[in-house]
Amino acid sequence: MTQRLLFYRRTVSKWIPDRSASILVVAGGTSDRDVFRELGFSAVVISNIDRDARATDVAPYSWSQQNAEALGYRDGEFDYVVVHAGLHHCRSPHRGLLEMYRVAGKAVIAFEPPDNLLVRIMQRIRLAQVYEYTAVRCNEGRCGGADNSDIPNYIYRWTEHEIEQVIGSYAPCTRHRYQYAYDSDEPTREFIAESASKRALVGLAKPAYRLWSWCFPTQQNLFAFMINKPVVPRDLQPWLVMDGKEIRFNPRWNRELR
Repeated sequence: MTQRLLFYRRTVSKWIPDRSASILVVAGGTSDRDVFRELGFSAVVISNIDRDARATDVAPYSWSQQNAEALGYRDGEFDYVVVHAGLHHCRSPHRGLLEMYRVAGKAVIAFEPPDNLLVRIMQRIRLAQVYEYTAVRCNEGRCGGADNSDIPNYIYRWTEHEIEQVIGSYAPCTRHRYQYAYDSDEPTREFIAESASKRALVGLAKPAYRLWSWCFPTQQNLFAFMINKPVVPRDLQPWLVMDGKEIRFNPRWNRELR
């Protein structure tokens, strides 16, 4: 198992302790199946936009053809909604994240590329892709790009601040709790196999990279985040109040502020 998948497995195990929780995986596949099966989860639906995928590919779990940007499920239908390296294949990663948020009852968990100083340096020296052409190449030029097409997708990268802004804008009535995790992995074999210079540069950079990761643990190239869904009325903003079944501005808070 690669370091990337070990990070996936370890983080899911920590963040979802209840192995009977209902889980929807978006942009999923056999790697997701393996991780959740090895961890002993029982109620998992694995979904993808891929029209050629088969239910047998993700057994013993259920399969559903779903577009991450327009999920065909009710609000809060699953306890957790998970994505591993899939949002950056969407035409609108923000829309995909908000659809996950809508369908989740307890939390959203995502493993996506980070936007940090280290990754920007890696892009500048061509040790990190800007457009993910290797995914299309590995699928013989048929799929694996934007919306699983043969067009290599732009790799949208996230920061902690941006995640909190997106959710705060979408759900301004409540306070949210966020959790973050970080780890490191080498560039993919398919990417560094393109040239001897890339392989040599990766080898030379390893000691410096290990030191960097130790000194700045949040500046690594693997990133995960969990958005915990709020509980109303407990997590309402202090300037709001429940009025029957409606959320309204709290005039008492306004008076006390003066």
